[in-house]
Amino acid sequence: MTTPEVSLSLKLLIDKKAQKVLFAEADKDFVDFLFSLLSLPLGTVVRLHKSHGMEGCLPNLYESVENLSNTYMQPNQNKDCLLNPKSATSVSQQIALLLPSDASTPRKYHICRSCYNHVTDNPGIDCPDCGSEMSFQVTKVAPNASSTGEGGYVKGVVTYMVMDHLVVTPMSTISSITLLNKLNVKDLSALEEVDVDFGMEQGLELLRASLESSTVLTHIFLGKEEE
Repeated sequence: MTTPEVSLSLKLLIDKKAQKVLFAEADKDFVDFLFSLLSLPLGTVVRLHKSHGMEGCLPNLYESVENLSNTYMQPNQNKDCLLNPKSATSVSQQIALLLPSDASTPRKYHICRSCYNHVTDNPGIDCPDCGSEMSFQVTKVAPNASSTGEGGYVKGVVTYMVMDHLVVTPMSTISSITLLNKLNVKDLSALEEVDVDFGMEQGLELLRASLESSTVLTHIFLGKEEE
């Protein structure tokens, strides 16, 4: 059974005259998604975009590991830890679904049953102290676990302002007016509120654009490249 795609709702404030997204009004779920991108290993970022024309040399480095024979790898290492690295932190089920299913899979940790002196995320290697196989899985408590059961990174009773260049702040009437003045917006009639959906396709595009552009929301929702 195919899992239905998850999407979040955003309210954009657009300057129609300048064809630019000034900011997005977002809730906890979207901000949690943005913050969770910082926990993604670099190898995961490259893998997600390797087939979509990612610029730079990192795709070449990734392919070098893919093409390298296991003969050249250290016996206690495997290529999968580089090609499919796991995030050190876990994020909520809903946020994880905004990227391909394994992008935010939390790392699994293992110890040996003899001395319990070491922990590894590479199961099956021998303990450096007693030589026993480190295959017993243990559970790591995520640093962002909340006693409220809310999960994620930020509190949910707040509306957040996400600017075009991904600066995130709590939203208020005063902060909105201050931003409009800072952006030198004089013609209020040119401003338009637009409700948009944000799903997996937009999530991948945001991850890519955040590495290349300083006008991320404009790029995603208006299709306008940075000049």
